[in-house]
Amino acid sequence: MSKENREKNHLLTPARLALTVLVLSLVSVFGISSCNSADEIGKPGPVSINPAKPAAAAAGSMVTLPPVVLDTELKAVNGRPIKLSDYAGKVLVVNLWATWCGPCRMEIPELVKFHNEFRAKGLEVVGLSTENPEASAAGVRRFVQEFKMDYPVGWATPEVAIALMQGRDAIPQSFVISRNGRILKRFIGFSAAATPQQLRDAIEEALKG
Repeated sequence: MSKENREKNHLLTPARLALTVLVLSLVSVFGISSCNSADEIGKPGPVSINPAKPAAAAAGSMVTLPPVVLDTELKAVNGRPIKLSDYAGKVLVVNLWATWCGPCRMEIPELVKFHNEFRAKGLEVVGLSTENPEASAAGVRRFVQEFKMDYPVGWATPEVAIALMQGRDAIPQSFVISRNGRILKRFIGFSAAATPQQLRDAIEEALKG
């Protein structure tokens, strides 16, 4: 390599590094982050960021929650089983999450805020951890206290998690469900720039119904 080329490469390298840092920073701000979920064992997977994927997705092929999701009694932090069919006729947000998931930690304060703001109008929120309920019990209870989660929190069984995820093995996932049981909006991952407003819009739309 000639001296001229070596000097040129030396000058370009810092610029390339700076550009790479800028691109990664923009992705982290405007992109949608999610964690791969290990439902049965509750271990973290790699975080993926995809700025091209929309923060909110249509419900897809699942128009309403299937019976396995509605009728399964789920273990809860407070000891009282959670059964989603008990929320029939109410506006409901179901959130799949885990204590180790960074994007979940960003989304949950928004859910707490919306629950406090809209529960007088009929909003219910249920948080379902995808972690192993035995191994994660103490950690989930600490998390609930730390994040002041004043809505029902429990654990999704593998069958319930699989039915909700529909092959999209990523968390957080949130479902906004209308009073007639229809899934109005499904959110996969979390974008600090977009998801809170989109969640608000979907909740307000459901409450008007």
